[in-house]
Amino acid sequence: MLTRELDATGKNVPVIGQGTWQMKKNGLDALRMGIDLGMTHIDTAEMYSGAEEIVGEAIRGRRKEIFLVSKVLPSNASYKGTLRACDASLKRLKTDYLDVYLLHWWSGPHPIAETMQAMEELVAAGKIRHIGVSNLDVDRLKQAQKALTREKIVCNQVLYHLRSRGIENRLLAYCESQGIAVVGYSPFGQGDFPSLNSKQGKALATIAERHGKTPRQIALNFLTRRPSLFTIPKASNVDHVRENAGGTGWELNAEDVQLIDSVFPAPSKDEPLDMF
Repeated sequence: MLTRELDATGKNVPVIGQGTWQMKKNGLDALRMGIDLGMTHIDTAEMYSGAEEIVGEAIRGRRKEIFLVSKVLPSNASYKGTLRACDASLKRLKTDYLDVYLLHWWSGPHPIAETMQAMEELVAAGKIRHIGVSNLDVDRLKQAQKALTREKIVCNQVLYHLRSRGIENRLLAYCESQGIAVVGYSPFGQGDFPSLNSKQGKALATIAERHGKTPRQIALNFLTRRPSLFTIPKASNVDHVRENAGGTGWELNAEDVQLIDSVFPAPSKDEPLDMF
């Protein structure tokens, strides 16, 4: 599995990790297979009912191999609420620290300064190694950065798939200028990955045939084509995990990228940041 330094963490992290949104108990074998294949960047959240417990079971005895990420809900993101939420996540995950802890999104009543103060407290206590955010546009990201006094934001986790490329404008450029990694979730869309009968699906199939890959592997490779980009597909069965693991370690050529751009055009600069 291809790894890259996730900017300010100083750690080499798998470019393709594992998401756990709506993960059920039957996904346990898939998570373990992913770890065996080097997909040791595992993302979860308190919002993902039951997922943290499943992740805790999957990583039992292998914690040192794992780059573990979880998230606090905005409704819990007061100063004290963030501290409590982190403790609860650690208990469910059966670990004593997270590699990165994220604010899941920012829409609640709590000032971002409270959340970031709590995050820095958690770093100082050794309960988290690094601070991240999710679903923040540039303006809100800047506010979160300004609220920190000792630490820095190491990643912004955002929706990013072939039909949702809004981050490629202002947000990606800003994150790269700040040394903030961009972690894309839902890389296959939300139940709308192009069918092989569509124009977009046929284009992906053409590229896949050139490389001896699958259309989904083409998508993963494209979505991680820059050094700042990581992705966390969710898979509940081992065959899909194996397919996801084959999305890196090779490169698309200029003709491939041009074809993808032609059928999945990048958005205008005025397009807002997509979420969920």
